[in-house]
Amino acid sequence: MRRHSLPLLIIAAALCQPAAALAQPASEARETVESVCTACHSIRTVESTSGYSREDWSALTSTMVDLSGAPEMQAEILDYLAEHYPPNDSRAATPVDGPMSIRFEEWQVPTLGQRSRDPVEAADGSIWWVGQWLDILGRLDPATGEMEEFDLPAGAGPHSVTIGPDGDAWYTGNRNATIGRFNPATGEITEYPMPDEAARDPHTAEFDADGIMWFSLQGSNMIGRLDPQSGEVRLVDSPRARSRPYGVKIAEDGTVWVACNGANCLLRVDPETMDVEEITLPDAGTTVRRLDIDSDGIIWWVNSRLGRLGRYDPQSGEIREWDSPSGPNSHPYAIAVFDGAIWYNESGVRPDMLVRFDPQAETFQSWPIPSGPVHAGILRHMRTSRDGQALLIHQSGTNHLARVTVEGR
Repeated sequence: MRRHSLPLLIIAAALCQPAAALAQPASEARETVESVCTACHSIRTVESTSGYSREDWSALTSTMVDLSGAPEMQAEILDYLAEHYPPNDSRAATPVDGPMSIRFEEWQVPTLGQRSRDPVEAADGSIWWVGQWLDILGRLDPATGEMEEFDLPAGAGPHSVTIGPDGDAWYTGNRNATIGRFNPATGEITEYPMPDEAARDPHTAEFDADGIMWFSLQGSNMIGRLDPQSGEVRLVDSPRARSRPYGVKIAEDGTVWVACNGANCLLRVDPETMDVEEITLPDAGTTVRRLDIDSDGIIWWVNSRLGRLGRYDPQSGEIREWDSPSGPNSHPYAIAVFDGAIWYNESGVRPDMLVRFDPQAETFQSWPIPSGPVHAGILRHMRTSRDGQALLIHQSGTNHLARVTVEGR
């Protein structure tokens, strides 16, 4: 188990990083901001924000790095950010009012700078997440707020986590080409390496009803299958070059559905033969981060590049799309079927908006996703709780996990 506050550790790492240049006049303060911020992300992340007051910059940076041990540096950074990046509307969202009220319940993870993401609920009600940048697997007791963090193998770069039928926490080793299995009772970690050196980056994983894990490998352009009983890993190429398989969901009939983040397609995988069929989507500019499946077997997906919500009926072949409220640059990212509606987020605008689409009325409603006292960060994956009564989300840029419930349910 690990318990870090990372006070000056990130600062020391930052000062060893080559800093990109901010679009502001050269100064010592600019150099300090560049060196500290680029330890974890591109300097473009600062330049593309919606801007904040000094107070809000203080709240936001405190979710990323602990500068309390260097108060002069902290003041220098906050003064610079507040002066040069005040609030602006360059990426303003378009909120949509509606009749529904929801509640956000938030937790900030212990170790800063980890890029916490992909919360999932276990059978005992605990919520698990991964810290992608610092090789962390975490567990939250939402009843008490208590959190534990566990070290994963160095260089694993966990991209996602899911709970297997055995109750173990399974993660995708995105940087060391493995699938990892963590036993909560013993702390033992078992790694399953990819059988092909071209399979570099396990990405998102889901278990089917038979306990078989299916996963995507985005940059490798592959889809994988892992049998936990035998440990056998099988891989198949996507039929479309550079289609970049991304989100994965399993239909009730066992069919595996995969999103194409690099092309205008969905992929349908036969669970017995691993044959892959491409469903070509109409607009050539389309890319799909993630998808989900409703109780009628309808595939809902986000058209990330064109800012739309999509619907595909596997029975009729009908495809429909709706423009997202914040427009073509809204970059819808995560998606889940929840509470009889389709929920997704608009990651390309600020604040990151949680959007609800009523498929019967074909109407939208949206809310800004909080990251503590500010609205920042990005939601990259969402799932429902096991009882279907809550939506589990995160803000990876600010190391927050959250649970969303509908008021009155």
